[in-house]
Amino acid sequence: MSSAAKKLLVVLGAGESGTGAAVLARQQGYDVFVSDLGSIGDKYKQELDSLGIAYEEGTHTEERILAAAEVVKSPGIPSKAPMIKKLVEKAVPVISEIEFAARYTDAKMICITGSNGKSTTTMLTYHILKNAGVNVGLAGNIGKSFAKQVATESFGYYVLEISSFMLDDMYRFKADIAVLLNITPDHLDRYEYNMENYADSKFRILQNQTSDDVFIYCADDPETIAGMQRHPVKATAYPFSITNTLTSGAWLENNDLVINLNNHNSFNMSVNDLALQGKHNIYNSMASGITAKVLELRNQTIRESMSNFTGIEHRLEFVARISGIDFINDSKATNVNSTWYALESVSPSVILILGGVDKGNDYSMLKELVKTKVRAIVCLGKDTKRIHDAFEEDVDMIVNTFSAKEATQIAFHMAKKGDTVLLSPACASFDLFRNYEDRGEQFKQAVKEL
Repeated sequence: MSSAAKKLLVVLGAGESGTGAAVLARQQGYDVFVSDLGSIGDKYKQELDSLGIAYEEGTHTEERILAAAEVVKSPGIPSKAPMIKKLVEKAVPVISEIEFAARYTDAKMICITGSNGKSTTTMLTYHILKNAGVNVGLAGNIGKSFAKQVATESFGYYVLEISSFMLDDMYRFKADIAVLLNITPDHLDRYEYNMENYADSKFRILQNQTSDDVFIYCADDPETIAGMQRHPVKATAYPFSITNTLTSGAWLENNDLVINLNNHNSFNMSVNDLALQGKHNIYNSMASGITAKVLELRNQTIRESMSNFTGIEHRLEFVARISGIDFINDSKATNVNSTWYALESVSPSVILILGGVDKGNDYSMLKELVKTKVRAIVCLGKDTKRIHDAFEEDVDMIVNTFSAKEATQIAFHMAKKGDTVLLSPACASFDLFRNYEDRGEQFKQAVKEL
């Protein structure tokens, strides 16, 4: 307690993670000041008020912030932001909420990162542990603030979804079990448009690990394998693969998912029994399954959990079947790679709803799948030129729309029995919606009204 006594901790950003960090800091005896350049939600204001924590919104008061002994910043604030640069010049430590909160818990950390599949794998892993009776919390890029849970709960384990932005501000933190699902181009605007910089950021998930810890990775992912040459692994490593049979880790044999760690009590289950279907979800299930086996959970429990998991909202979420047409909400697909996974996992033929704010997307990786599976594309967004340029030769029809309702109605009219209408935009949502959740909700509402 005394080490924090009245040291000034400044929290930049007052969303879920920032408010949680402020709550924990106050509990640990810090003098706390919260500053948000945007506006602060009423729910978070009430929480800060109830604890008497000082805050400001719509501005950053420089002298107060620069007086900090330490700063916890929201993952959404880039390191290039002027205030962050000033703090770094002044040698004030700038850390993430995860780094800060981890100091105050002895819980074991299961940390999941990767460009795609991390929310699903995090939720599935949490689901397996919870069903096995493990005292486990869920946090990071998902659910409730990690810091707030450290302040108010007493979990023995945490399953944390960790983004590269969080990892960039983590230094002493250690994952007891680190999972790296894959590395594909995303957020390159934050990494000088350099893939190696982005990959190195993901590999921070390994920092501070020792031979007592575990690293779970995809042996089929070329960027991960290349990264492992640059970042030596000290932990016990378990690969997973769907193309090769391995001696330890997880792999496919005939149609069975097999997990074997050091040749005792191996696990196997038919991929047809997995709740999550599609190639990418076999990877997600393998990563979660290895984690469960590392913790020595019972095979029966793992099998049950993997077969009854219901998936997550806005990620390949089945909405309805109307007149023999399936509607799937994959609004969380904000990059091309996510849309590739979605197309790969649904059966032909597809009416694809694409578009939004394009982060410099390279659509070429979708071309083959679009040719073989997609009948028509419905563009949803203000700027659709690049989608037209990329696919006009591959599909019969491309139509522009400017609302979720319009896109849904047009897709329904184009579809015939046996088709799938897939909202998987490959773009951010900020041109027409508040966020990807808002986009997904509006799509689901529009489907209900058909």
